[in-house]
Amino acid sequence: MREIMARRRIFTAKELAPLLHERGITLTPNAIWRIVSGEPERVSLKMLVALCDALDVEMNDLITYTAVDAKTVRRRKASGDDIPDMSDYRPVRARIVDDDD
Repeated sequence: MREIMARRRIFTAKELAPLLHERGITLTPNAIWRIVSGEPERVSLKMLVALCDALDVEMNDLITYTAVDAKTVRRRKASGDDIPDMSDYRPVRARIVDDDD
């Protein structure tokens, strides 16, 4: 993202803020910087479209797709403790027995 901004001679979030404001996105430069500098987990579609329009790029230029195993991510995010696999906690199937037996 920062590389794309630099090609457009936009070097700070403060310079990007007015371009986004023109497109209906009103965020502080700090909030914009957090989106631009890191790898945000969530970005609204409206924000993504405004960024694409402001920087004159396609969504594919801003988004990278990575397939990750969900169990691995959960374990990595845990504070050292492994999160148990939910299949260990499935209920046991009930067996109905007739009183005569």
